[in-house]
Amino acid sequence: MEDVGKLMQEIGAKAREAAAELAFAPAETKRAALLAAAEAVEGAVPAILAANAQDLEFGRAKGLSAAMLDRLVLDEGRIGGIVAGLRAIADQPDPVGRVLAEWDRPTGLHIQRVATPLGVVGVIYESRPNVTADAGALCLKAGNAVILRGGSESFHSSQAIHACMVAGLRAAGLPETAIQLVPTRDRAAVSAMLQAVGLIDVIVPRGGKGLVGLVQTEARVPVFAHLEGICHVYADADADLEKARRVVLNAKTRRTGICGSAECLLIDRGFYARHGAVLIEDLLKAGVEVRAEGDLAQVPGTVPATPEDFGREFLDMIIAAKLVDGVDGAIAHIRRYGSSHTESILTENDATAARFFQRLDSAILMRNASTQFADGGEFGMGAEIGIATGKMHARGPVGAEQLTSFKYLVTGDGTCRA
Repeated sequence: MEDVGKLMQEIGAKAREAAAELAFAPAETKRAALLAAAEAVEGAVPAILAANAQDLEFGRAKGLSAAMLDRLVLDEGRIGGIVAGLRAIADQPDPVGRVLAEWDRPTGLHIQRVATPLGVVGVIYESRPNVTADAGALCLKAGNAVILRGGSESFHSSQAIHACMVAGLRAAGLPETAIQLVPTRDRAAVSAMLQAVGLIDVIVPRGGKGLVGLVQTEARVPVFAHLEGICHVYADADADLEKARRVVLNAKTRRTGICGSAECLLIDRGFYARHGAVLIEDLLKAGVEVRAEGDLAQVPGTVPATPEDFGREFLDMIIAAKLVDGVDGAIAHIRRYGSSHTESILTENDATAARFFQRLDSAILMRNASTQFADGGEFGMGAEIGIATGKMHARGPVGAEQLTSFKYLVTGDGTCRA
């Protein structure tokens, strides 16, 4: 424990030094580093795939579910996505130095509110090795140093990708300690990061209940909460049937192991009276285990739901389902069981959609669209560091712009206060 604590102190001190330099790094230099990192990833595909094969072997031996292995696996297509994400972030406008607001006072003062880096960001994540590139790139773009602590499952993959990020920094002449990867699987490193007041300015956790619980219990550093993705899809009485069928299947089955995967289907009784159990039957045909409550439990092939199935993140080919009384019934259920991540309403009724949007306060609300779009890349941010479900500072996909704070620049002309 003492060795890990000392290691984290050293990493934190190096990050603070790097952050001081990054805060003034020219936009073009940061862009050059990201483009060089993208080239390095392209050139390291065989090495990254070999590292990922080691992680997959470790994951299978550990008994990871198919959905969790899907989060872990890299192939040429997904590595291509990492490269595209790095280039997209590189080409975005630099968020540092933006004038967010400016005004003059009767006293003669001119005041500007200007975007500045946060400083040092700590990212704690599980399974998904692409976060190594996404988080590193977004923090760099926003002028922050970052300390990355990946999950034990993605240990080798993350190291291979991190080496490419460091190559990008080196090529652009930026400090290599701007993006650091914690070089140990020891869970004590997580606790050390959570206690690193004065070294880390904000923590971004991405993971399951175990990690979230640890963060909530131990964190002394401010946190951008990326909690569970208990995402709901509500099929309203006025939903278009074909749109609803497409969206429900995509929301659940496209990738079950991501936080934007739908975990609960709410069906209005009016929709059910008109169209029957077609949405449930579609899911069953696709191989989804439907844990149904009430009348829906009579649909052949479903499994009776237990109370614990609502408000649960399955991250698997499983979904909870129940009938509700109109949009207010859906809203009441989501308020009780949701995690403030993403909810989607399927309806052609503008007033109903407006009520859903107005009366729910999840970070992302959608209409006639799959919850699988809850992703920074799909929002045009290039990538994301996480989906913030809290209400302080950042909400929803956290991109480079959300990884900045601000300061006030006040200019006078020998101005004195009366």
